[in-house]
Amino acid sequence: MSWTDDRVETLKRMWGEGQSASAIAKELGGVTRNAVIGKVHRLGLSNRNEEPEPAPAPEPDKKAGKKPAAAPRPEPQAEAGPATPEPASEEPATQAAFTPPPRRQIVPAGQPLPPQPSANEISPEALASVREVEKKARKLTLMELTERTCKWPIGDPATEKFWFCGLPSQPGKPYCEAHVGVAFQPMSSRRDRRR
Repeated sequence: MSWTDDRVETLKRMWGEGQSASAIAKELGGVTRNAVIGKVHRLGLSNRNEEPEPAPAPEPDKKAGKKPAAAPRPEPQAEAGPATPEPASEEPATQAAFTPPPRRQIVPAGQPLPPQPSANEISPEALASVREVEKKARKLTLMELTERTCKWPIGDPATEKFWFCGLPSQPGKPYCEAHVGVAFQPMSSRRDRRR
């Protein structure tokens, strides 16, 4: 479908009449609503949501010699929104100030990550065994991992000192025995350590 001069004129006429983009697309045929909207934007046609320009004042009646009474202008309407109730007493109404939720800090690449809350949940025995295992780790890259290797990430991914454990993983698990002990802790033991 190409935008011929006739089709563009039809689009402009119907758009000016306030027709919807769907109705214009249906009238033109072979074009979608989105294509009509895109063409309207490319042509720079006015946005119909804007307030219309006021109509010009009628010319005075020359025969009677009197000027017609000016039509009252409509009052500008405030944006529609919830009405705020008037306070019942003379005291100023106190409103709680809105406080946005705290944002997470974005750590730039190459910087150490802040301590993670889950690190406090790991038992000292599990941490000791993880440190021993990481000394023996194969230090594989992402491309060297298989379904039988431990996929526990070690180090900061934004640096060159990042690797995966690579030791044989437990059947049905993505990690080796030591990392499974850290990743999959029973709920009751975690709950006991918090107390």
